[in-house]
Amino acid sequence: MVPKRSSLLYAYYADDFTGSTDVLEALGLHGVKAVLFTHPPEKHELESFPDCRAIGVAGESRSRGPEWMTENLPEIFMRMRGLGSPVNQYKVCSTFDSAPEVGSIGRAMELGRAAFNSDFVPVVVGAPHLGRAVIFGNLFAAEEGVFYRIDRHPTMRQHPVTPMKEADLRLHLAKQTKMTMGIVDLIAFQTCRAGQQLQSELAANAEAVVFDGCDDAMLDKTARLLWERASKRPLFAIASSGLPYGLLRHWRRLGLIGEPPQQPRAAAVDRLLVLSGSCSPITAKQIRKARQQGFAVLHLESPGTWGLQTRQALDALAQGQSVVLYTALGPQPMGRKHREEFGVALGNLLQELLVASGIRRVVVVGGDTSTHAVKQLGIDALTFAAQISPGAPLCICHAKGSSLDGLELVLKGGQIGPETFFSDVRSGG
Repeated sequence: MVPKRSSLLYAYYADDFTGSTDVLEALGLHGVKAVLFTHPPEKHELESFPDCRAIGVAGESRSRGPEWMTENLPEIFMRMRGLGSPVNQYKVCSTFDSAPEVGSIGRAMELGRAAFNSDFVPVVVGAPHLGRAVIFGNLFAAEEGVFYRIDRHPTMRQHPVTPMKEADLRLHLAKQTKMTMGIVDLIAFQTCRAGQQLQSELAANAEAVVFDGCDDAMLDKTARLLWERASKRPLFAIASSGLPYGLLRHWRRLGLIGEPPQQPRAAAVDRLLVLSGSCSPITAKQIRKARQQGFAVLHLESPGTWGLQTRQALDALAQGQSVVLYTALGPQPMGRKHREEFGVALGNLLQELLVASGIRRVVVVGGDTSTHAVKQLGIDALTFAAQISPGAPLCICHAKGSSLDGLELVLKGGQIGPETFFSDVRSGG
């Protein structure tokens, strides 16, 4: 058991790698020292970051089935509990895409509640900084400035692995767990009765409670309610990065953290390497824009055919050109899945390119396949370096004894970033 840290405010497990740095960014922007491990850390690894007030673990449960979760998550949650953090979060994507057979948030909720002996599990999904809102329990997400109910969202309704067919989070979760659901809704917040509504739901034996959230004020009220409970008893929550943003503002009002530091801009680099496993139309636009801006853009099909693209990528990088390697350009047929072996092959390719080219800044795009790809690099931990675009920060890799120690890495979700994202990363934002 790792000794408890009296100064620790927050611990989290992220269900994929791309979403894990979203929280790291929030903490870094608010001056809270944090470290994100790529695996559950051992005692000596924690001791290498003694002044951190937040500790995260980038996980892979979003691409796993409930059997894998049952086998692996309880130990992870118990180790989180041993840290002694008041707030412990299972961090999910703000689009909440999941299914009973893969990435089951409901199963994670059951396991977390048992590990932390929680009387209930708050579910906080709204993330205004990313264009995500929950209203009367229904999730909405923006694409190119337009809000869609998640089951009508152009991308998420046809996600190749976990298409969102239900917008009501309670009904969506009901397919994944038998836990009883409550809600603290928009009206309760508007009439200053959120606390009373929460108590009513708990009195009615709600085991999980969905919190509406469509602006910072609602998230701040949610954070206050949950922190009051966490100060008395460790809290386990299912949430997007919206919850830590609310908590950070509340901690500042309480004097637990100082004012946000001035954020330096990242330096520009002459070359950038991008590896994309995303099927998002937003990422497709970013790839096409990169081609217009002079990037070498190369399509990867089955792993056995990558020899030519590898040589072309290395030639382009040697000539000072930035490179994008991608597996898909926009939505793919329903049911198409990139297996774990595909992600592992992508990671091996990425490591080969990094070692051979000496490149020091890289972007990895996408959820499931990218999670397995990054695991192949042998990185131990990440720390926040600079903001590029909300939800996809520049991070520093920590890999003791490896040539990748100090590598600058951006993990980008498919729906994140402007059209010029890749050139923005190259120039430092």
